[in-house]
Amino acid sequence: MARIAAARLSAEPSSPEQHDRRQRILRAATRIGAEKSLERVQMHEVAKAAGVAIGTLYRYFPSKIHLFTGVMAAQVERLRAQVTVPAPGTAPEDAVADLLVQASRHLMAQPVLSASMLHASNTAHAATVAETVRIDTAFREILLRAVGIEVPTAQDVTLVRLVMQCWYGVLQSSLNGRASMADIEGDIRLACRLLLAPRSNAAR
Repeated sequence: MARIAAARLSAEPSSPEQHDRRQRILRAATRIGAEKSLERVQMHEVAKAAGVAIGTLYRYFPSKIHLFTGVMAAQVERLRAQVTVPAPGTAPEDAVADLLVQASRHLMAQPVLSASMLHASNTAHAATVAETVRIDTAFREILLRAVGIEVPTAQDVTLVRLVMQCWYGVLQSSLNGRASMADIEGDIRLACRLLLAPRSNAAR
């Protein structure tokens, strides 16, 4: 079992060199995590692959929970960069479902890494792992952009949060061998229709 995240915040890079070291660590963790489960990944192995001292690794990522939550945050940021405004006439629930199905296919192509990221993110506490807040914020912005909402209401934010939580659960079921990719797609589209159809109706 991965140990619970250490009760201190990660250091933030304050120079281009520090930012580069942090990115190298995340890339090394991604490569290693694609082949080894969270329990088998060793921090010294990640440090060596990234070309940094073990103390530097622990400065930015005090535990494997911090590290793989950071990997997930980086994946979410890449997803945010790829999101475009939906075509006119696209129903909000369809736009979000298409995005989440695409993201699901990407994650399921690397099941070992995805399991580690989800476990780390679900285990992490927002008080000590700042990346959890970044993940939630970025994902909320991604889904609102997919829906085409620039100024969300409180209800919009709530509905998007419920979609996110449902998606995490569906992914976890599939990673645990309880659902197929077809099940994932069907469940995601149904959840989006049930939760976001009120937003569609309001828009119309």
